[in-house]
Order: sequence, then structure tokens, then C-alpha cells
Amino acid sequence: MHPLFKFAAVLLLSGAAALTASGAVTLHVAPNGNDAWTGQDVQPNAEGTAGPLATLAAARDAIRALKSRGPLPPGGVVVEVAGGVYELAQTLELAAEDSGEEGSPIVYRAAPEMEVRLVGGKVVTGWQLVADPAVLERLAPAARGKVWQANLKALGIAEFGNVASGGVELFFNDQPARLARWPNADFVNIRDVTKEVPETSHGRTGSKVGNFYYEGDRPSRWRGEKDIWLHGYWFWDWSDQYQQVESIDVDQQLVRLAKPYHGYGYLPAARYYALNVRAELDEPGEWQLDRETGTLYFWPPAPLEEGRAMVSALETLATLTDASHVRFEGFIMEAVRGAAVKIAGGTDVQIADCTIRNTGDIAVDVRGGKNNAVIGCDISNTAGGGISLDGGDLATLTPGEHLAENNHIHHYARWKRTYTPAVAISGVGNRIRHNLFNDAPHNAVQLSGNDHLIEFNEFHHVCLETDDVGAFYMGRNWTQRGNVVRYNYFHHLGRHGGGVGVMAVYLDDWASGTTVYGNICFQAGRAVLIGGGRDNRVENNVFVDCTPSIHVDARGLGWAKSYFDGSDNTLFDRLQAVDYRHPPWRDRYPELLTLLDDEPVMPKGNVIARNISVGGRWLDLADRLTDATVKIEDNLVDVDPLFVDRAKEDFRLQPSSPAFKLGFKAIPVENIGLERSKLGASRPPADAAAK
Repeated sequence: MHPLFKFAAVLLLSGAAALTASGAVTLHVAPNGNDAWTGQDVQPNAEGTAGPLATLAAARDAIRALKSRGPLPPGGVVVEVAGGVYELAQTLELAAEDSGEEGSPIVYRAAPEMEVRLVGGKVVTGWQLVADPAVLERLAPAARGKVWQANLKALGIAEFGNVASGGVELFFNDQPARLARWPNADFVNIRDVTKEVPETSHGRTGSKVGNFYYEGDRPSRWRGEKDIWLHGYWFWDWSDQYQQVESIDVDQQLVRLAKPYHGYGYLPAARYYALNVRAELDEPGEWQLDRETGTLYFWPPAPLEEGRAMVSALETLATLTDASHVRFEGFIMEAVRGAAVKIAGGTDVQIADCTIRNTGDIAVDVRGGKNNAVIGCDISNTAGGGISLDGGDLATLTPGEHLAENNHIHHYARWKRTYTPAVAISGVGNRIRHNLFNDAPHNAVQLSGNDHLIEFNEFHHVCLETDDVGAFYMGRNWTQRGNVVRYNYFHHLGRHGGGVGVMAVYLDDWASGTTVYGNICFQAGRAVLIGGGRDNRVENNVFVDCTPSIHVDARGLGWAKSYFDGSDNTLFDRLQAVDYRHPPWRDRYPELLTLLDDEPVMPKGNVIARNISVGGRWLDLADRLTDATVKIEDNLVDVDPLFVDRAKEDFRLQPSSPAFKLGFKAIPVENIGLERSKLGASRPPADAAAK
């Protein structure tokens, strides 16, 4: 930890706060505090007239009062929060007036070696064992006598949201409880769809109307249920959606879904499962909510008195709007319905060394501003993704310099299953480095914009539930250039379905101008896919047991010709949306100046050089492409590259490797992944990555 944050014994400053040896003022917050006190003391005094504050909001207000009396001290202000659980009654809102200064930051931090929880939920009380005969009759026999109920309205919770949006959720012993579902694991499949509005796409024929036939008679148990939802991949294995059931005809085995229907339609054999069905509350750890009465039903996996049941209530724990030089450090943040922290604008805002879990959306949302960062956090069990970084100016190509570094983001996207990545990066000039991403249904890094850097990250066991997906993904824009994906380790990716497959680096639908350099891909599906794009460089990578290592196609000549025949002008509209004919675009990306006059349908300018490929399959050039269009040179294919220890996944090269004679440069493998010497809320053991 930086010496600025190692605080020494205190001196009094204006009778309102403590001054550390570093010059920082310290305010104290504690569960036994009082917002009428000064916050200068760790414990209340004997007279009960001074002591710690009770809330972060009071500490914020005390800092405002301190600033009104003069400039910040050279070391800034530290709000040190004692161990305990802080259930926030409302979101902590920080604005420009709550900013620190360069060299004098405002730091909200957990007291050293103490567990400090900032909670957006409420502990559920008033549990009663279910005794109503009508409810018991509906429950599965195995659940009777084991399901408890509580009234959320009695806790002051009146707005529940719905299954599709998330809304209220239940957590038990710091883990998400599972909304009652059938089947309890995996999916079932549509038997057939009704034919009144047929939908055909890419050779698949389904229906645009949400009526379908099911197999078996399980839904006959659901008669009288009022709030049934289905979650499914209704047409494509990369597009999921929650749909409410309008009615079920058990005689015809027909489900009618409520509008709005899924945009792509419904396909025979598509997979789905049912949710919030009280009759399916049949295993420990499951819950169901009657939104009309506010009654929560729960089969606890352990005795209620031995655990803690909590429901999410607050939308967000903290918002920072145009605040600068502010840092949150060392907290556990949990049990909100939306993002835990939202940062809009400002400079040098940091969320560091925190555990962020059990959110109803992502963990941290950064929009606008400059040089804001999420560092050393453990992020898990988010309903959506992990971090969103959006900053920089596209018109001027000015970088935002936002950063996601040294975070472990895992078991995310548990509710919003697709396109909710561990890190979403957009704008210009932001960075994702030294993170570990694992255990998720869909992608890990999703990119739009220009000049971003993704480096030294480890990806494993992502893309587990979906098809036509990349651990790293970008696409459908010629202008999003200057992005670099280098020195990452992709391994043991998902293998769902038999369609397009899973990619490590997915340059989809004409993604262009990207450098893919020095990455290691092991058992990573179609490791790198260039989907019609131009001016991409795939160099100095190691591919082991990938099928293929690299794929390049000219999809605009075939199934995607609608993008070039005038039917769909997306690519051309996005090109015209940027001022590529004038500086700085003209100077930064000169290839755009001639693109429209140089067979834009063809994937020109791509280079595949000095890569190593062993096992699996090396290269697929689709749509009759040849090395006359794609430059391919100095690659080592199906020749032993002399790894240090392939069996132990040590893909460093021995000094005598034949790859070095082709110009291959050693990959700094030792620098990939989490940096254990730096901040980190939690760190997996060295051998934690499942093999």
C-alpha cells in the first residue's frame, strides 16, 4: 500500500478531524457511531459527546464543511470505516464539490484488517414455516415442511421488479439463492413452433410468434401459477431472453408467451427453462416470490438461524458525478439491484482492493471523465458483467485512459447471460491489463471504439453456454481501429453446440485494424477469427490444440452480401459517421481514405506472420480466399517448437526453438495474469485454474 495511506498517530485539527503524519485528515465511521458527533475519534468518549460518525453520508458532509473553511490539507482526507455491516438507506451521492485534489485525495477506506460491508439489501426477518394447505398442496412433496415464508412488504419493500429485469433477489450466506426453476439444471427443448408467421434466417425456419409446443406433461403441475417466466436461447445460441408466459394449454401441450416477442423469433429444438414456478421449488437453496402479496418462499440450504438471508433493495451503493481524486478502498460491496458503483465524469477516481458481489447488474460503471480506474478488485456473482469503461473522444481521438487492472472477475453474467462481459470497453484509449476472467456463459471482453489496449490478461472457462462467441469480441465496424490485443493467455474455453463455435479473439463482421500479438491460445476453439475485416495483424502468437488456429473469410461474398448490395447500409453509415477524410482520423488511419475504392467486400491488408501452431488445425481460408489476398509468412506449423513443458502448459520456448530462426520473439509469459505483489481483494491459489 502506498505510504500516503499508512496513517500515524493523530493531532487535533480545528476540533473536527485528526491529522496524520502524512498530513491527511482522518474521519472515523463505525457501527456504534453517531452522525451528530465529529468523527475525530475511533470510539465514543466517556461523556458520549464525541466519537465516530455512523454513515458515509455524514462523513461526506463533514468533508464539505472542512473544505468550506479552507483548502484541503496536503495529504487530503481519509474516511476510515470500522469493521461491520452498513446497510445503506440511500445511495451515497458524490458530486464535483466532493472532489479531492491532485496530491490531496479523498479516500474512503475500510479499516486495516477489518471486514467492512456496504450493503444495498435488507436482512429478511419474520420467517414462518409454510402451513397454508393451498400452498403446501402446490409444493412438491419433498419440499413440504421445509419451505419458509416471509413478507417483504413488512420490511418496507414494495417495488419488486420482474424476472426479466431482475428486481429483488434473495441471497443466503453471501451467495445468490436460485429462483425456483425447471429443470433444476440445463435446458429443455421446444418440440415445435406454430406456423402462422414463419421466420427463415441462415437456412433456419421458425416462427416470429411466441407460441410453441413442448414435450412431456410437466407444465400440468403449474396450473394456477400467476407469474411464470421462461428463459431461453430462442433462435440463436448467442441471443437469450426472458419471456413471461401468457397461458399454457396442457391438452395441446402449447405455451403462449406474452408480448413483446423475441426479436429473432422461435426455433424448433431451441432450449429454455421455466422460472419463478412455486410448484418447482423442490430443492434446497431455491426461492420464489409472489409479487402480488410480497410473500417470499424459501427452502434454505442450511438452518435459517445459522445463516443470513438478505434481499436486494437499493439500486446503487454509490454514484460519483464529476467528482475527481476520490478513492474507495477495501470494502465488500453487495446486494444491490443495479451496479454497485456508478462513475460519471471526473478524473482519477479509483475503486481499489474491493470485493464486489451479488449485484443486479454490473459491478462498476465508468462513463466519461479521464483516468478513472478499477484496480485489484474481486468481482463475482454479478447478474450482469463486471466493469464498463467508456471514455475518450472519438472526434478528436483523445484517449480516456480509464483502466481495469489486476481484477479477478468470475462467475459473472449469472442472470443477463449474453453480451454482459467481464469488462466492456468503449470510446478511445482505455486499458484492460493483468486481470483474470473465468466461469461465465458468454464473452469476457467486449470492445468498441479505438486505440484500446488489452494486455497480460488470463481467460479461462468462459463462453461456456453459448455459440458463435469470442472470449474477446468486437465487430461490424471498419472504423474501430488501433486496438491491440497482446500477451494474453486464452485457455480451456467453452465448447457448446456445433455451430460457428467459440473463439479466443473474435474479430467479427468486418472488424478491422486490430493487432493480435504475442498471445497464447490453448484449447481455445477457433482461436482467431477474422470475419471479413481488413488490415488486421495476427503475429507472434502461440496456438496449441486449436481448430483452427486462424480463420479468415470474405463473408460479404456469401451469406452477408446484404451489407454490400444496398439492403443493409450499417457498415457504410458507420464509416460516414466519422470524419475519416480529415485530421486526426486521416493521419491516424489512412487506410480508410481508399477503402471504398478498393473492393470493400474483400478482406484486404490482413497479415498472418511468425505464429506457432501445433495440434489441432492451422489455417482456414474460407470463401476461396488465398495468400494472394491474405499475407501469410514465416509461421511455424506442426513442427515441434520446443516448449519448456507442454504437459504442464508451460508454453515458453527453449533457446533452441526453431521459431526464433523465423523471427519469433519470446512472449513474457511470467507477466501474464494477476500481479500478486499488488492490491487485490482476493487471489486464487497458483493452481486454481481448472485444467
